[in-house]
Amino acid sequence: PDATIAGILNAQGRLSAQGLRFNQNLVGNLRRHWKIPCFEPPAERPEGEWLSIRQAARVLGTAPSTLHRWVNDGFIAGEQPTPGAPWRIRITDALRSRFVDNSPEGYVVMQAATRRLGVSRQTVLQRVKRGELDAVLVRRGRCKGLRIKVVNDQPDFFEHTS
Repeated sequence: PDATIAGILNAQGRLSAQGLRFNQNLVGNLRRHWKIPCFEPPAERPEGEWLSIRQAARVLGTAPSTLHRWVNDGFIAGEQPTPGAPWRIRITDALRSRFVDNSPEGYVVMQAATRRLGVSRQTVLQRVKRGELDAVLVRRGRCKGLRIKVVNDQPDFFEHTS
């Protein structure tokens, strides 16, 4: 919305050509002059609440650095309203299900996933990012860390068969 855009421009310290602060009308006039379409809110409001990284880390029971890494790696969606603004994460049931206390059945550590699939660590991470593989973060106990669900009925590339 024009009022939100005006707020962002003002927060960035930008001024109009006449040296004025932005307001809803000024942004609307510029938008119409340059034929930029008006904001259309989504028909359905997305589920979940937007939280800062620090707040989301408390809710999910993990470190803020882990959430920053997962946002940067593309495992979870984050949003910055404007460049340089703090990241926000939408907390949904689907996101909560990716942070667990114990490793679920069928999920393995990264090294086992790379062996079973016969690919590099980076390839496994890319497949998780694309949604081809499921991953969870085990956040408690001695065995903390990323676990990957590998569904592969073929024998291990490195497995010795008799």
